[in-house]
Amino acid sequence: MPKFLKRTLIRAPAEAVFAWHLRPESLEELTPPWEPAEVIKRTGGIETPGSRVVLRVGRRPMRITWVAEHTHCVPGRSFMDVQRQGPFARWEHTHSMIPDGPDASWLEDRVEYELPLSPLSNWIAGWYVRRKLDRMFTYRHRVTAQACERTPRI
Repeated sequence: MPKFLKRTLIRAPAEAVFAWHLRPESLEELTPPWEPAEVIKRTGGIETPGSRVVLRVGRRPMRITWVAEHTHCVPGRSFMDVQRQGPFARWEHTHSMIPDGPDASWLEDRVEYELPLSPLSNWIAGWYVRRKLDRMFTYRHRVTAQACERTPRI
């Protein structure tokens, strides 16, 4: 099964990076402008197992519904979401904030996924999906760093 990993050093404590992700508007801020996504419904937050986000993703006429469920949370350190409905045959995404001293942390996004009609789809479109994931998570890590590194610390 394909795996994707993106790690970035953020000049902010892990707890601050995690707290930034707790904000309901974080998901919209993390969505790249070239990847249209609209939040249709939200129940709970990342810290609540069983909470869900329903998104409409893509461009017309190919828009699809993506339902992500938060399944696990370690406050201040990590949370996980899985796709319950969407474009992938399987999607498990772990967001981790790993301390690196008192004023820095590693933001790590680990995704295990499977494309529909795998393994044929991996051979045909695997390179494209990996490129899209890399571009999207590079953007997301840059947005997170900019937001968290400029947040005043007390």
